Amino acid sequence: MAFNTSKDGTRIYYNDWGPKDAQPIFFHHGWPLSADDWDNQMMFFLDKGYRVIASDRRGHGRSDQTDGGNDMDTYASDVNDIVEALDLKDAIHVGHSTGGGEVAHYVAQYGTGNGRVARAVLLDAVPPVMVKKDSNPGGTPIEVFDGFRAALAANRAQFYLDIPTGPFYGFNRPGAQVSEGLIRNWWRQGMMGSVKAGYECIKAFSETDFTEDLKKIDVPVLVIHSEDDQIVPYADSGPLTAKLLRNGTLKTYKNLPHGCHATHPDLINADLLAFFKGEDPGADREAVPFRSAEPVTAE
Repeated sequence: MAFNTSKDGTRIYYNDWGPKDAQPIFFHHGWPLSADDWDNQMMFFLDKGYRVIASDRRGHGRSDQTDGGNDMDTYASDVNDIVEALDLKDAIHVGHSTGGGEVAHYVAQYGTGNGRVARAVLLDAVPPVMVKKDSNPGGTPIEVFDGFRAALAANRAQFYLDIPTGPFYGFNRPGAQVSEGLIRNWWRQGMMGSVKAGYECIKAFSETDFTEDLKKIDVPVLVIHSEDDQIVPYADSGPLTAKLLRNGTLKTYKNLPHGCHATHPDLINADLLAFFKGEDPGADREAVPFRSAEPVTAE
């Protein structure tokens, strides 16, 4: 097992597979999961000849369960410590959900103008900001996140079962093909982490405003989001994020779930591979139920 020690002494677990001279892909997981959430993508892109890396965020998975540091500034710093320790250059950073916020903050703070980052992907990600406020009137009311915290503190085991059984993978939709394995694996990953880290991360993913981060990013970014995302609402995330980026492409799916990289890996992997190669992520897949894939001009 590989660990990197962050500046404050926290040990961060990570996987690092493949040729060390190949282009690296760094995968960033969502709340409250771990590097294992990227199993399919890690194996797929390893087979394509890439170097694949995924870490467990502090307080999650196999990383140390710290008392503090459960915020985006520290998450991004932890990522940068790994990047510097491994001396990654020309890397592609892929983030899902909370991990998308981590990618945006890391790239903006540590990955511009130094050759560290080549591209980035934000998949059903939380930016620009989730919570409803005066500057984000279409956001999710704070009471929703208060409910998350209350449910987690009262009975984390049940809460972490309800989420994957229902909205996360869209298994609450009529006709959904339910995967018991995905549900159990989600629960397993969540329960590996710290209840305190899971609790405090809710504030990090819901209240952090990534607007200025998105404006700073100067590398190509693919934004993938589904209109049927029941965790991070589409209208307040994907399209707004793409407009804030200097070089963003938005790919909109119609009816994929929030955890689409696990339920539909063939679709998402194909999108990622095309983007990594500099190709159109929507080309030659006309039968796939997506709305559009087009560059978006920053406002």
